[in-house]
Amino acid sequence: MTTRTCTSLVLAIALATSARAAEAPTVSPARSAAEAGLVEIRTLSPGIAMDVRYATANNFTGRPVPGYAAPACYLLPPVADALARVERTLRSQGHALQVHDCYRPVRSVQAFVAWARDPHETSRKATQYPDVDKSRLFAEGYIAERSGHSRAATVDVGLMQCEAGRCTPLDMGTDFDFFGTRAHTAADGLTPLQQANRQRLLQAMAAAGFVNYPQEWWHYTFQPEPDPHTAYDVPVD
Repeated sequence: MTTRTCTSLVLAIALATSARAAEAPTVSPARSAAEAGLVEIRTLSPGIAMDVRYATANNFTGRPVPGYAAPACYLLPPVADALARVERTLRSQGHALQVHDCYRPVRSVQAFVAWARDPHETSRKATQYPDVDKSRLFAEGYIAERSGHSRAATVDVGLMQCEAGRCTPLDMGTDFDFFGTRAHTAADGLTPLQQANRQRLLQAMAAAGFVNYPQEWWHYTFQPEPDPHTAYDVPVD
Protein backbone atom coordinates (compact mmCIF):
# COMPACT_ATOMS: atom_id res chain seq x y z
CA MET A 1 0.00 0.00 0.00
CA THR A 2 1.41 3.39 -0.95
CA THR A 3 1.82 6.22 1.58
CA ARG A 4 -0.83 8.24 -0.25
CA THR A 5 -3.28 5.33 -0.18
CA CYS A 6 -2.61 4.69 3.50
CA THR A 7 -3.10 8.38 4.34
CA SER A 8 -6.35 8.48 2.38
CA LEU A 9 -7.62 5.39 4.20
CA VAL A 10 -6.81 6.85 7.61
CA LEU A 11 -8.55 10.10 6.68
CA ALA A 12 -11.63 8.25 5.40
CA ILE A 13 -11.90 6.26 8.64
CA ALA A 14 -11.43 9.41 10.71
CA LEU A 15 -14.14 11.22 8.77
CA ALA A 16 -16.50 8.27 9.22
CA THR A 17 -15.73 8.35 12.94
CA SER A 18 -16.51 12.07 13.05
CA ALA A 19 -19.78 11.47 11.24
CA ARG A 20 -20.82 8.89 13.83
CA ALA A 21 -19.82 11.29 16.59
CA ALA A 22 -22.21 13.87 15.08
CA GLU A 23 -25.12 11.48 15.65
CA ALA A 24 -26.72 11.81 19.07
CA PRO A 25 -26.06 8.62 21.05
CA THR A 26 -28.22 7.42 23.91
CA VAL A 27 -26.89 8.52 27.30
CA SER A 28 -26.54 5.53 29.61
CA PRO A 29 -28.42 5.68 32.93
CA ALA A 30 -25.35 4.26 34.70
CA ARG A 31 -24.37 6.23 37.80
CA SER A 32 -20.81 5.01 38.29
CA ALA A 33 -17.90 3.76 36.20
CA ALA A 34 -18.41 0.26 37.62
CA GLU A 35 -22.09 0.31 36.73
CA ALA A 36 -21.20 1.47 33.20
CA GLY A 37 -18.70 -1.36 32.84
CA LEU A 38 -15.74 1.00 32.40
CA VAL A 39 -12.18 -0.05 33.22
CA GLU A 40 -9.54 2.23 34.75
CA ILE A 41 -6.39 1.85 32.64
CA ARG A 42 -4.08 1.51 35.66
CA THR A 43 -5.75 -1.79 36.59
CA LEU A 44 -4.18 -3.15 33.38
CA SER A 45 -1.11 -0.93 33.14
CA PRO A 46 -0.18 0.24 36.65
CA GLY A 47 2.86 2.27 35.57
CA ILE A 48 1.28 4.24 32.76
CA ALA A 49 1.94 8.01 33.01
CA MET A 50 -1.10 10.18 33.72
CA ASP A 51 -1.41 13.90 32.95
CA VAL A 52 -5.19 14.34 33.05
CA ARG A 53 -5.36 18.12 32.99
CA TYR A 54 -9.13 18.46 33.05
CA ALA A 55 -9.02 17.47 36.72
CA THR A 56 -6.87 20.57 37.32
CA ALA A 57 -6.86 24.24 36.27
CA ASN A 58 -4.10 23.51 33.74
CA ASN A 59 -6.37 23.25 30.70
CA PHE A 60 -7.85 25.57 28.07
CA THR A 61 -10.81 26.56 30.30
CA GLY A 62 -8.49 27.76 33.08
CA ARG A 63 -10.30 25.79 35.78
CA PRO A 64 -11.05 22.16 36.76
CA VAL A 65 -13.68 20.76 34.41
CA PRO A 66 -17.03 19.59 35.86
CA GLY A 67 -17.14 15.80 35.87
CA TYR A 68 -13.45 15.32 36.60
CA ALA A 69 -13.04 14.66 40.32
CA ALA A 70 -9.75 12.79 39.85
CA PRO A 71 -7.01 12.28 37.23
CA ALA A 72 -8.29 8.90 36.05
CA CYS A 73 -8.64 7.14 32.69
CA TYR A 74 -11.75 5.02 32.16
CA LEU A 75 -12.45 3.09 28.95
CA LEU A 76 -14.61 0.26 27.70
CA PRO A 77 -12.77 -3.06 28.28
CA PRO A 78 -11.64 -3.74 24.67
CA VAL A 79 -10.30 -0.20 24.40
CA ALA A 80 -8.47 -0.41 27.72
CA ASP A 81 -6.95 -3.74 26.65
CA ALA A 82 -5.73 -2.18 23.39
CA LEU A 83 -4.24 0.87 25.11
CA ALA A 84 -2.43 -1.34 27.63
CA ARG A 85 -1.06 -3.31 24.68
CA VAL A 86 0.32 -0.10 23.13
CA GLU A 87 1.98 0.79 26.43
CA ARG A 88 3.62 -2.64 26.70
CA THR A 89 4.95 -2.43 23.15
CA LEU A 90 6.31 1.08 23.59
CA ARG A 91 7.96 0.17 26.91
CA SER A 92 9.79 -2.68 25.16
CA GLN A 93 11.15 -0.07 22.73
CA GLY A 94 12.30 2.45 25.34
CA HIS A 95 9.20 4.64 25.06
CA ALA A 96 5.87 5.05 26.90
CA LEU A 97 2.50 6.72 26.66
CA GLN A 98 1.44 9.82 28.55
CA VAL A 99 -2.34 9.83 29.02
CA HIS A 100 -4.12 13.21 28.85
CA ASP A 101 -7.75 12.11 28.57
CA CYS A 102 -9.89 9.02 28.06
CA TYR A 103 -13.60 8.72 28.78
CA ARG A 104 -15.17 12.19 29.12
CA PRO A 105 -18.55 12.68 30.83
CA VAL A 106 -21.36 14.31 28.85
CA ARG A 107 -21.50 17.03 31.50
CA SER A 108 -17.84 17.85 30.79
CA VAL A 109 -18.54 18.23 27.08
CA GLN A 110 -21.40 20.58 27.94
CA ALA A 111 -19.00 22.59 30.11
CA PHE A 112 -16.63 22.93 27.14
CA VAL A 113 -19.51 24.17 24.97
CA ALA A 114 -20.51 26.74 27.60
CA TRP A 115 -16.90 27.92 27.85
CA ALA A 116 -16.59 28.25 24.07
CA ARG A 117 -19.73 30.41 23.97
CA ASP A 118 -18.40 32.80 26.62
CA PRO A 119 -16.52 35.52 24.71
CA HIS A 120 -15.11 37.04 27.90
CA GLU A 121 -13.19 34.01 29.19
CA THR A 122 -9.90 34.06 27.25
CA SER A 123 -7.39 33.51 30.05
CA ARG A 124 -5.55 30.73 28.17
CA LYS A 125 -5.70 32.17 24.66
CA ALA A 126 -1.99 32.99 24.42
CA THR A 127 -1.10 29.42 25.38
CA GLN A 128 -3.82 27.26 23.84
CA TYR A 129 -5.23 29.11 20.80
CA PRO A 130 -3.04 32.14 19.96
CA ASP A 131 -3.91 32.19 16.25
CA VAL A 132 -7.59 31.20 16.38
CA ASP A 133 -10.40 33.55 17.37
CA LYS A 134 -12.43 31.90 20.11
CA SER A 135 -15.62 32.44 18.12
CA ARG A 136 -14.17 30.09 15.44
CA LEU A 137 -13.50 27.11 17.71
CA PHE A 138 -16.78 25.39 16.76
CA ALA A 139 -16.49 26.07 13.04
CA GLU A 140 -12.90 24.86 12.87
CA GLY A 141 -13.61 21.60 14.67
CA TYR A 142 -11.80 22.16 17.97
CA ILE A 143 -14.91 22.19 20.17
CA ALA A 144 -18.01 20.06 19.48
CA GLU A 145 -21.41 19.71 21.12
CA ARG A 146 -20.87 15.94 21.37
CA SER A 147 -17.62 14.05 21.80
CA GLY A 148 -16.49 10.54 20.95
CA HIS A 149 -14.71 10.60 24.31
CA SER A 150 -18.12 10.21 25.97
CA ARG A 151 -18.47 6.80 24.29
CA ALA A 152 -15.36 5.61 26.20
CA ALA A 153 -13.47 4.56 23.07
CA THR A 154 -11.36 7.68 22.44
CA VAL A 155 -8.10 8.70 24.10
CA ASP A 156 -5.76 11.68 24.07
CA VAL A 157 -2.16 10.56 24.48
CA GLY A 158 1.40 11.78 24.11
CA LEU A 159 4.71 9.97 23.72
CA MET A 160 7.56 9.70 26.21
CA GLN A 161 11.14 8.46 26.06
CA CYS A 162 12.36 6.25 28.90
CA GLU A 163 15.96 5.92 30.06
CA ALA A 164 17.35 4.54 33.32
CA GLY A 165 13.86 4.10 34.73
CA ARG A 166 12.79 7.68 34.03
CA CYS A 167 10.39 8.77 31.27
CA THR A 168 10.19 12.30 29.87
CA PRO A 169 7.74 13.74 27.30
CA LEU A 170 9.02 14.03 23.75
CA ASP A 171 8.72 17.13 21.59
CA MET A 172 5.53 16.67 19.56
CA GLY A 173 5.55 20.13 17.97
CA THR A 174 2.75 21.55 20.15
CA ASP A 175 1.39 20.96 23.60
CA PHE A 176 -1.72 18.84 24.14
CA ASP A 177 -4.96 20.73 23.38
CA PHE A 178 -3.29 23.36 21.22
CA PHE A 179 -5.97 24.75 18.91
CA GLY A 180 -4.36 25.57 15.59
CA THR A 181 -3.08 24.05 12.35
CA ARG A 182 0.30 23.24 13.87
CA ALA A 183 -1.47 20.56 15.95
CA HIS A 184 -2.66 18.78 12.80
CA THR A 185 -0.94 15.41 12.72
CA ALA A 186 0.64 16.05 9.31
CA ALA A 187 1.23 19.78 9.85
CA ASP A 188 3.81 21.64 7.80
CA GLY A 189 6.70 23.40 9.47
CA LEU A 190 7.58 20.71 12.00
CA THR A 191 11.16 19.67 12.60
CA PRO A 192 12.20 16.19 11.44
CA LEU A 193 12.32 15.10 15.09
CA GLN A 194 8.79 16.34 15.79
CA GLN A 195 7.52 14.60 12.66
CA ALA A 196 9.28 11.39 13.68
CA ASN A 197 7.79 11.51 17.19
CA ARG A 198 4.27 11.94 15.81
CA GLN A 199 4.78 9.10 13.37
CA ARG A 200 6.08 6.79 16.09
CA LEU A 201 2.98 7.46 18.17
CA LEU A 202 0.72 7.09 15.12
CA GLN A 203 2.22 3.74 14.17
CA ALA A 204 2.12 2.38 17.72
CA MET A 205 -1.52 3.32 18.16
CA ALA A 206 -2.55 2.10 14.70
CA ALA A 207 -1.00 -1.30 15.38
CA ALA A 208 -3.49 -1.76 18.24
CA GLY A 209 -6.53 -0.57 16.28
CA PHE A 210 -6.60 3.16 17.07
CA VAL A 211 -7.36 5.72 14.33
CA ASN A 212 -6.07 9.27 14.58
CA TYR A 213 -8.19 12.42 14.19
CA PRO A 214 -6.04 14.38 11.68
CA GLN A 215 -6.60 17.78 13.33
CA GLU A 216 -5.10 16.64 16.65
CA TRP A 217 -1.92 14.57 16.84
CA TRP A 218 -2.91 13.30 20.32
CA HIS A 219 -6.49 12.15 19.53
CA TYR A 220 -7.21 8.48 18.78
CA THR A 221 -10.38 6.38 18.58
CA PHE A 222 -10.42 2.60 18.80
CA GLN A 223 -12.03 0.96 15.75
CA PRO A 224 -14.47 -0.58 15.49
CA GLU A 225 -15.98 1.14 18.50
CA PRO A 226 -17.41 -1.38 20.97
CA ASP A 227 -20.60 0.63 21.49
CA PRO A 228 -20.86 3.68 19.20
CA HIS A 229 -24.48 4.37 20.14
CA THR A 230 -24.02 4.85 23.90
CA ALA A 231 -22.54 7.84 25.75
CA TYR A 232 -21.90 8.05 29.49
CA ASP A 233 -22.21 10.76 32.11
CA VAL A 234 -20.72 9.09 35.16
CA PRO A 235 -18.05 11.15 36.98
CA VAL A 236 -14.35 10.54 36.54
CA ASP A 237 -13.30 9.77 40.09
